[in-house]
Amino acid sequence: MRYTKMHGAGNSFVLIEKARSEQKSEDLSVLALRLCDPKTGPGADGLIVVTRPEDADLGMLFYNSDGSAGEMCGNGARCLARWGLEHGLVRDAEEIRILTPAGEVCARRVTDELYELRLNDPSVIDPRREAQGESCFYVELGDPGIPHAVVAVDESAFADPDALRARGRRLRFDPAFPRGANVSFVCPTGEGRVRAITYERGVEDFTLACGTGCGAIAVRELLCGALPDGRVEIEMPGGMLSVSLKEENGRVCDLLLTGPTAVVEEGEVS
Repeated sequence: MRYTKMHGAGNSFVLIEKARSEQKSEDLSVLALRLCDPKTGPGADGLIVVTRPEDADLGMLFYNSDGSAGEMCGNGARCLARWGLEHGLVRDAEEIRILTPAGEVCARRVTDELYELRLNDPSVIDPRREAQGESCFYVELGDPGIPHAVVAVDESAFADPDALRARGRRLRFDPAFPRGANVSFVCPTGEGRVRAITYERGVEDFTLACGTGCGAIAVRELLCGALPDGRVEIEMPGGMLSVSLKEENGRVCDLLLTGPTAVVEEGEVS
């Protein structure tokens, strides 16, 4: 089986292509465990299984490194867009349509390495969801939505990553989030600019970047009135990502996530 390992701002993925008839979720879950573990495979935050749907350029099934299925992955979809274009599966670099369990998303090439993705619009927004005795800004992107809790912190919180990790783990499993939640800690660093880190469910640790987490952060910043021009630059451990978005008729929409992609390696696994 051929694979490609890629990353988007440090958020890493193993991509494989699999025939529709072979797509059994239990088999893919086991495969994700094996390929994402650096002891038994290339190692990554998640597995992307590429399909060829009739009504989109590419299809994407996503599995976290613990074998659990995910609704969608923003950085993963950006990497997939580049992979599809470079493998001749996409005709229009300005409109790369990707079908995911959370709905269709559209990407485009900005430069050879920079790709933009239109994230799913929020289906749920709860600005004050209580969990672990603190108030979280809760967002679900897509339908079924990818659950995100955004927590405002002081810059000093980043100086103790172990304490922040334990806090993220507690929040991630809180009953306030029936399907669990990705937990992003965020603090402002300037106008239209924040620093953030995300504890991702399924990875059960911090990742170097989280694309849909950036989308959830952008929703919070917009609705808190911190984005007069509708754009935020997000500094994550693996690099910079940006999100532009807008509010129309009381609805948040047009979330555009832009960031780098990179090919790490290509190879074969038996």
